[in-house]
Amino acid sequence: MSDSVKGNIMNIATWKRGLYMLLCTIFYSVAELVVFAVVIIQFLFKLFTGETNPRLLKLGQGLAIYIYQIVQFLNFNSEHHPYPFSGWPRAEPKEAKPANVKPKEGKPGETKPA
Repeated sequence: MSDSVKGNIMNIATWKRGLYMLLCTIFYSVAELVVFAVVIIQFLFKLFTGETNPRLLKLGQGLAIYIYQIVQFLNFNSEHHPYPFSGWPRAEPKEAKPANVKPKEGKPGETKPA
């Protein structure tokens, strides 16, 4: 075995990252289950009350960002260690716009300013 391969295998930082990756994979699996629960509960809220639950919206947004951070770390696209090794991602939920709705271009017969 060459010295560079031996050096790579003996690199403590790589093994530490491997341990973090293993833990993040477990956290990813748990986060998937929580997302599934949020989806079901949010659907039931909408079904029975006609509205979504704002706390679940915020939790769902945080979970989406968290899962993104985990995937970025696992794919070596980021050196940022996701929660619980850093803070929980904070973000406000964003309203999704339907894909098939076109923006209004004005009233029929109305001229656009030059």
